Amino acid sequence: MTTPRNDASPAPDSAVTTGISNKGLRVGSIGMIGAVVIGISTIAPAYTLTGALGPTVSAVGFQVPAIILVGFIPMLLVALGYRELNSRMPDAGTSFTWAARAFGPWVGWMAGWGLIAATVIVLSNLAGIAVDFLFLLIAQVTGNPEIAELTRVVPINIAVCLLFMLLATIVSYRDLQTTQRLQYGLVGFQILVLLVFAGAAVVEMTNGNAFDASPVQLSWFNPFEVDSFSAFAAGLSLSIFIFWGWDVILTMNEETKDPDKTPGRAATVTVFLIVALYLLIAVALLMFAGNGTGELGLGNEDIQENVFFHLSGPILGPLAFLVSLAVLTSSASSLQATFVGPARTLLAMAHYDALPKKFAKVSPRFFTPGYATIVSAIVASVFYAVMRVLSENVLTDTITALGAMICFYYGLTAFACVWYFRKQWFDSVRNVLLTLLAPLVGGVILAVLFVTTLIDSASPDYGSGSEIGGVGLVFVITVVIIVAGLVLMVAQRIASPGFFRGETLGRESPASARRRRITS
Repeated sequence: MTTPRNDASPAPDSAVTTGISNKGLRVGSIGMIGAVVIGISTIAPAYTLTGALGPTVSAVGFQVPAIILVGFIPMLLVALGYRELNSRMPDAGTSFTWAARAFGPWVGWMAGWGLIAATVIVLSNLAGIAVDFLFLLIAQVTGNPEIAELTRVVPINIAVCLLFMLLATIVSYRDLQTTQRLQYGLVGFQILVLLVFAGAAVVEMTNGNAFDASPVQLSWFNPFEVDSFSAFAAGLSLSIFIFWGWDVILTMNEETKDPDKTPGRAATVTVFLIVALYLLIAVALLMFAGNGTGELGLGNEDIQENVFFHLSGPILGPLAFLVSLAVLTSSASSLQATFVGPARTLLAMAHYDALPKKFAKVSPRFFTPGYATIVSAIVASVFYAVMRVLSENVLTDTITALGAMICFYYGLTAFACVWYFRKQWFDSVRNVLLTLLAPLVGGVILAVLFVTTLIDSASPDYGSGSEIGGVGLVFVITVVIIVAGLVLMVAQRIASPGFFRGETLGRESPASARRRRITS
């Protein structure tokens, strides 16, 4: 049974809800600091960099810092658009709700699907990384390198992955306060280790102990030094992946203190903190290892899947296990925190009849979307198991496919901001910047990246080189996900047409604020 809507919510501008409605979640349980911590946990800097730094170096060489900065720009611009939409409509459905209000139910549904699909990919990827680093950590602690090879045994890998998924699901099923308390310690530990790791790399380089000493140069921060646009786009797509996750803060908006302000501010703070951390680590490791293909060079394909593991020993010596522990902690904690996004998106979609009502069920004990959380875990587990069987390079290919899906739904949400506020663009200079220019530029950048990635990924040489029928696996993953979304959307339209008729969540374009002040 759907939870009754809150009559105390602000009055809508039309006959339908603004999206500010009571879905049964616990109100006011997360503050500013808690939101930032959960956002950082979802981004999972330790896990993200060890999985993406190598492929990014392979694509753009020493220009990794430049690519990080360029990738940061659309993220910041889109985050500003998210903040404006959230201030108007603090709804757990975020991209789904906002795109539906701007463009109508069909576009809104696909935006929600893009978020869910991207998150499922991340969940499977996080579990996979956690498995890898669990065995690596055990191998380091015991001094038995053969244990690390157990992760390549597919049945063992999948079994342990499912165990991680189960544990994360149990924690996520509980209330957000449990998640918040857990993440304080885990996030603090991983950031501390990363700072020590980066600092030690710089010290080793300064002392003449680096593998391939490479003094930092201004050219590292120049994106025009990248060899080709395709390489630039590939690197940028990967850099966008490393920023993904800050929008989970917005999906908690109905459970956040001061929901129209806190989530947007927390998301912006999170993005700035992450870009500073990434630049520090990327520069430090480039200084120590260079971008060559030697034993420890960041361009060496043999180490790119787990860069931190291969560099931790030469940099930290006997404390190398701390890096593996940090990555394990990062992936495991992010696995748990990442459940927040898809579960609440599924809840919101069901709340507005865009999905079966089962997904709108809220745990009466924990006030969380329990059914949606369990389904997300099952789908992510099946996805990982299938992908692991299809490709030994599942991590590389899913990361690249994820970059495309992020561009897809982030871009749609950015354009939704532009179109939703179209009548208010010129009310003020602030509106011109935050509701028109920022989201428009960010959306265009992401749209170009999505199309470029889609075209390039059709080549069997793209990504890991895995293919199906002569077509690159990354392209196949991306297209299958989008087509599956279209099929499910049509099926839901047939089963429950109310949402698609605009009966539960209609389109809106708020009038000029100046006009409203005059009439009032």
